[in-house]
Amino acid sequence: MFRRLFFFSMITLLFLHVLGGKVLFGSVINESEKAAQTNRPLLMAHYMPWYQTPSVSGYWGWHWTMNHFNPDDVDENGQRDIASHYYPMIGPYDSQDEDVLEYQVLLMRLSGIDGVIVDWYGTEDFRDYAVLNESTEKLFSYINKAGLKFSICYEDQTIKHMVENDHLSPGEALSHGKQVMQYMEKSWLTDESYLNLDERPVLLNFGPQYFKASSNWESLFSVLETNPLFFTLDHRLQPAAAGAFPWPPMWATVDGVLSDDRLDDYLNNFYQKAHAWDIIIGSAFPGFHDIYKQAGLGFSHGYLDANQGSTFESTLHTALDHNSDIIQLVTWNDYGEGTIIEPTVEFEYRYLEMVQKIRGQIDSTFSFDKSDLRLPQRILDLRREHENETDVNEQLDNVFQNILDNNTKSAKGILDSLSGNTPGNTGKNNTPEEYSLVWNAPNPFNLSTKIYYQVPKTAHVQLSLFNCMGQHIKTLIDQHLPPGQYKTIWNAKHHTSGVYLIRLSGPDFSSYRKCLLIK
Repeated sequence: MFRRLFFFSMITLLFLHVLGGKVLFGSVINESEKAAQTNRPLLMAHYMPWYQTPSVSGYWGWHWTMNHFNPDDVDENGQRDIASHYYPMIGPYDSQDEDVLEYQVLLMRLSGIDGVIVDWYGTEDFRDYAVLNESTEKLFSYINKAGLKFSICYEDQTIKHMVENDHLSPGEALSHGKQVMQYMEKSWLTDESYLNLDERPVLLNFGPQYFKASSNWESLFSVLETNPLFFTLDHRLQPAAAGAFPWPPMWATVDGVLSDDRLDDYLNNFYQKAHAWDIIIGSAFPGFHDIYKQAGLGFSHGYLDANQGSTFESTLHTALDHNSDIIQLVTWNDYGEGTIIEPTVEFEYRYLEMVQKIRGQIDSTFSFDKSDLRLPQRILDLRREHENETDVNEQLDNVFQNILDNNTKSAKGILDSLSGNTPGNTGKNNTPEEYSLVWNAPNPFNLSTKIYYQVPKTAHVQLSLFNCMGQHIKTLIDQHLPPGQYKTIWNAKHHTSGVYLIRLSGPDFSSYRKCLLIK
């Protein structure tokens, strides 16, 4: 649906160059700010690209049903019958829904999460592996748009399943694994957004579960140009792995419950080992409450109490206290196992607010607050409400870009103008609190563009245009206006291509916006 346009981005870079800073994700970053951002652990959310819905994929996927629940059944609260004790704030979604992906990556950006580590099953057309790979590809495109990082956690249990079901012979397993490695390298490992440390791509493995010998992995990596920084689950597989990463140790439950003491023992033992490694990956998790037994699968891994959020808070601080280079947030959206940090009906924004608080403490340049976390759902709701309205979606594209530019004030202004407010309406609920030159859409444009602005009180207002040299070329509005939200169209038929400045001015107020005319 979106999104950023190359020519406008290049013009923006030229404007920012004169400020003497460096440009990162559409904003100006000077050297001290860059140091503040990099001299800290990276916060990476473990992400499951597992979900399908009829509206996008044409069916309810297994991870919503587990062949037991029926999401077409809706209860008195409007909630569908899904395979989880918890319910997504936005309802059950499809991992290939572009509007949902936009919502998720914006939540990550606003909460201070640096990127995702995707639980990846390879590319083979076996079970749902190929579909999950398509979802991963689509997610990564949005991760790129949001200026975030991504990495892979490879599930070699896929090889085990294919061998056990005669899809692969044992003799073909290693060759297939090498093809998987080559696919990763060609598709992602050299991407600028792929997570690198020490100029090597970071690769996790949830296991190993099939290739259990270090020599197996050395053989797999032999087909790659650069050996990845490799990390295995719980224990370091030497010498192939650079380290390991922790996960909720549900194998340590007693009578189905993982106690705080047993969790502390596990984490203490893990970090004691990890201090001998050059790179430490820590983990934070909100709890564990799987649905497997209720789904009729015949087992449960057990229960770890969320303790009103204190489990996540304490495991996050433990990872920080042990100087982790990467902190894996386990997980963004595993509804089947009940480890979820994205907004749910039960927990709302609890976990993202905790992450946001920590990011602010370790990064002095981070400035988003709790209220900003509500913006992505406002965007998603408007996308769904105005699905086929080009003008509205162009403005929502601008909201997306404003958030990437750390300009939540303008983002909120656009959203307010789209949320049922009538231009020029002076009703109490629609009266703006301040002057704002909200945005113009489309931008770039090749003939005309709509300029949106708001006036908080009756005043004499001017809306003027200037060329890139600062020369005045046209006044669009020069009159007294009552309080309200307004739209003015600039027809640029008689003007040449280039960058122009729009200025809104009133009593003791002046604001500028750039726009790009391309003919």
